[in-house]
Order: sequence, then structure tokens, then C-alpha cells
Amino acid sequence: MKKLLAVLLLTTPALAAVPGPKLSIADFKQLPVVLTQPYDEGANADAAVAAAFARAQKSHKRVLIDLGANWCVDCIVLANFLKLPEMQRFMAAHYEVVTVDVGRFNRNLQIPARYGITKKLEGVPALLIVTPDGKLINDKDVFATASASEMTPKSVTDYLVKYAG
Repeated sequence: MKKLLAVLLLTTPALAAVPGPKLSIADFKQLPVVLTQPYDEGANADAAVAAAFARAQKSHKRVLIDLGANWCVDCIVLANFLKLPEMQRFMAAHYEVVTVDVGRFNRNLQIPARYGITKKLEGVPALLIVTPDGKLINDKDVFATASASEMTPKSVTDYLVKYAG
């Protein structure tokens, strides 16, 4: 029985733990700010999301749709955190990332609506983590990073590791 359980744990992706990156910062106060406008306000969000899914179909990674806006401090913190070299490596290994500008909650709302989020967004950044075939897997905590600046780098990493699959 133990041998069967060990084989299942090793061969079942959903049960295998994904190791998180070793972080170079312990607090967001240590975060270098390299991006001040991480969201392209003029981008075609539908095309960008479709391209991310096309990449995910080939790479078998999950799609991470980052809904945010350039006026949002938490969005800027998260974007700069994801620019750390260790986070870029981790994200590239596990996700196809696409950023979607939602303006003042009045732009590109068709993207979250595809996943049943049709009421006003509870906050940004909101992360939609989706399988390559279109299934939202973090439906219970899409808004977990909406207060990213009040979180720790480790808690944000733990969230991303949880869904990396």
C-alpha cells in the first residue's frame, strides 16, 4: 500500500509539491521599483489572453491573467515583485503570464466575465489562474493579492506555488 501511495504521489501532478524559489527579499520595502506602469492601457486584451492560451497549449503551463491598473499601488508592487530574477524564473517555469489593464474597473471586464466574475471586481491586482483548457482553478481566492503591498514576499510566493501545479 505504501508503495502504491508513493507511486501515485510521484506520478500525479496535482499531488506533487512544486518548490518555490529562494527569495532575495524578505519584505516589500526591499523591493526595487523597475516598473511604474506595468499595464499596457492600449493593449488588445482579448488578443493578449488568446496568445497566452496558445502558448499554454504548447507548454502545458497554466495561464496567469493579472488584472490590474497603473494607478494601483498593490498592482505595481506585485508587478515589481514578479520582475525579481528568482520570480521570473519561477513564473517562466510554471505560468504563461498576461497582464490586462482594467482601468478604473471600466475596461476589459469581458476577461473576468469569461470565468463568472461579472460583478464589480473586489480589488486589484486580481489573479485568474487558468488551465490551458480554460478552467479557472483559483476561483475561491482570485482577489487574494488585492492587498499585495500588505502581504509578504513569502505569502505571495506561497500563493503562486499553491496553483503552479
